[in-house]
Amino acid sequence: MIIQVKKFGTTLVSRPAGKEAYLAFQPSLKDISEREKVVVDFEGVEVLTPSWADEFLSPLMKHYNNKISFTNIDNSSVIESLKILNLHTKTD
Repeated sequence: MIIQVKKFGTTLVSRPAGKEAYLAFQPSLKDISEREKVVVDFEGVEVLTPSWADEFLSPLMKHYNNKISFTNIDNSSVIESLKILNLHTKTD
């Protein structure tokens, strides 16, 4: 499964918005098979704050840790937010 983060917007800020995005995406997560990898794609994201990322990515990591990787993290905002959450090593 590929999660295109830009579907939630190109400027991703605030805990409430991150939590809302995660809750809205939860029905799609039920389709993930046991062997399927989850790729979080940041293409098109201009701003990602640690607070939004924490609310969206932390629950994903909790449930699918070994299956998740990140791609298109060349934006400095994305890079720094992932570093703050100590997730920068999970890249494709």
